[in-house]
Amino acid sequence: MSVDSFFERLLAGRWIAGPLIEDAIRRARMLNRKGIGAILNYLGEDFADKDDVDLSVHKYLKLIDAIHGAKVRADVSVKPTQIGLAISYAYASANYSKILERARKYHTFVWLDMESHGYVDDTIRLYLEHLERGNRKDTGICVQSYLRRSGSDVKRIVKAWGIIRLVKGAYKESAAMAYANRAETTANYAKLMKYLFGNSGRFTIATHDTSLIDSARALNAARHKDVTYAMLNGIKDGYARELASGRENVYVYVPFGERWVDYSVRRLRELSNALLIVRSLFSR
Repeated sequence: MSVDSFFERLLAGRWIAGPLIEDAIRRARMLNRKGIGAILNYLGEDFADKDDVDLSVHKYLKLIDAIHGAKVRADVSVKPTQIGLAISYAYASANYSKILERARKYHTFVWLDMESHGYVDDTIRLYLEHLERGNRKDTGICVQSYLRRSGSDVKRIVKAWGIIRLVKGAYKESAAMAYANRAETTANYAKLMKYLFGNSGRFTIATHDTSLIDSARALNAARHKDVTYAMLNGIKDGYARELASGRENVYVYVPFGERWVDYSVRRLRELSNALLIVRSLFSR
């Protein structure tokens, strides 16, 4: 067995639905049967070729059609560089508009993922401009707690009535841009989460850190916010089912597509999650 085949069986099969839209829909349906929603993401990023971008946009439009046709409970999550942000802002904005228009037709929620630090300003600008066009209920944005700037970004987005999915972050950044260790990232996550509970009506807590989720649930017992808990596919599936059975609103982020190698390698390089990932391979 080749190295690629080994990783495909061990990792991709665990974390990734498969190469096709049909695989993503199948995984979403399986999650739905357990009371869990899906956040579906077509793999790929940093596209510098318009052919790659156009294919990605086409995939997302077909994915939205498939979600509607299959009647599964699923959101869509789009990376800005998949839709042209590495080529031009105007190109990305036009493609984002296409995706939102199709999603609005079928009442499908669209997340705008956050990528590396160099794209943060334009990603937030892209999101906020579309909020101003009236897309307040059908799209949200990801914010990463490991970036030092995220406190001001969260306040800006909340002030504009945006919907945030709060994550820790998975890109390699300089110490000037990002917190250097897991403890600082976690502390900032807790700080941003408390701000959301105090100032936002609807948001997603996306983490596998059970202590943060426990804190969020305690906060929500008093605040009664519209809170969703999100996790990565294949990491803590049992815990996700436990939360859902406790009547929490739970979604699982499900990647699909042909570019599974880069995604799997990036997840393995997240040293803070290494033990969690190893355990996930042997859990149900």
